[in-house]
Amino acid sequence: MRTQQRRIKQRGGAIATLIFLALLGAGLYYAYTIFVAKPQAPLSCKAQLNACSVSCRRTATEAPAMQACQEACQRDAATCKD
Repeated sequence: MRTQQRRIKQRGGAIATLIFLALLGAGLYYAYTIFVAKPQAPLSCKAQLNACSVSCRRTATEAPAMQACQEACQRDAATCKD
């Protein structure tokens, strides 16, 4: 009987250790993203235009809406400066 209780306690201790390690890993990753990770450089004008066009294709279901969206992308690209 005591060996069964010991096994249950050991199993519970192992689960607690795994949970602790998972939380520790998540905390370390969060700290890394705040303090160490470098922010990404802003997208170039051409990359912004491409991303906008892709977004238009994904969201606009009708041709007039897609055309209006792409024209807005073109206007934004015209005012963009690298």
